[in-house]
Amino acid sequence: MERTIIGHFATRRDAELAVEHLVQDHGIARTDVFVQAPGTANSAGSQAAGADVESGHPGVDKTGAPELGGEIEVSVDCHGRQSGEVEGILKEAGARRVSAKSL
Repeated sequence: MERTIIGHFATRRDAELAVEHLVQDHGIARTDVFVQAPGTANSAGSQAAGADVESGHPGVDKTGAPELGGEIEVSVDCHGRQSGEVEGILKEAGARRVSAKSL
């Protein structure tokens, strides 16, 4: 059955790690994975983490602030029996909640 599994993440870092695990470790096609803010506003998540907190360069102060306008959605179009596996991967990567819809 064709389904879309959607994970909701508090940080951009967790969302990016989820995509990395899906694609690199579990062979999910990158063209089946989508990352977006759930609304029309830009968002880096609801909590700062990773590059949003540090400049990444020793001795260099971080300037600016991340656009924290809400959670980040990672949605995955699943084919066949992938749904359960994808749901588990999203939860393991830190999804606050996971939902599904039929395609």
